[in-house]
Amino acid sequence: MALTNENVQELKPKTKLRGKIIKTSLAGAIVDVGQDLPGVIHISQLRKEPVNKVEDVVQVGQEVDVWVRRVRKDRIELTMIEPLPLEWREIKPNMVVKGKVVRLESYGAFVDIGAERPGLIHVSELAHGYIKSPDEVVREGDEVEAMVLEVNRRKKRIRLSMKALQPEPSKKETKEKSGNRRSEVEEEHDAEPEMTVMEIAWREALERARARRKESKKATEKAPTSEEQEEILSRTLEQRVPTG
Repeated sequence: MALTNENVQELKPKTKLRGKIIKTSLAGAIVDVGQDLPGVIHISQLRKEPVNKVEDVVQVGQEVDVWVRRVRKDRIELTMIEPLPLEWREIKPNMVVKGKVVRLESYGAFVDIGAERPGLIHVSELAHGYIKSPDEVVREGDEVEAMVLEVNRRKKRIRLSMKALQPEPSKKETKEKSGNRRSEVEEEHDAEPEMTVMEIAWREALERARARRKESKKATEKAPTSEEQEEILSRTLEQRVPTG
């Protein structure tokens, strides 16, 4: 049963419909989707790949799945290319999205949120506190929830944060994490091999030898040369006053 024009106006973009091709032309095809207004598919919306001829993709009488692009006064513009759940214009900062982790890198995790490109959760945005590697928090295939921090359509970049949706850790938790980190450092220090008595004595002997060489060098630098001594003696004789 056909719907009224009022109901047609209520059709939202991305609404999926089933229809029948009733006419083709050089520019596209007309589809009966059970509405008072005809559905129109432009040739560029028949599939993602370029189309040279409409009849190469659809034929009159063929039933097809279509999605609403927009509703005009005289037609419903349709597409046979399934739209993305999230278009660039729909992604806004502070929006909460859900997605699947599709790739891990040393600097973060990439999450498919239904947009043209996966969003990146930097390792510093995975959780509160120090995270050395993303796989400490997530694995490929994990379903996660995150907040949009930044979206740049020109650079095709979406920055996300899981940390933004997590409660701030209490002072006690922060202190415990800090203590655990110090313990790890201390364990690494304790793991270093201790020097034997012989090694300690050898090191001290080397240090004393270096100190003696340094003092000897300083004394040599301060001592006057033979030329300097002769000059001092000459000046002394010239300044003496003859007696008798």
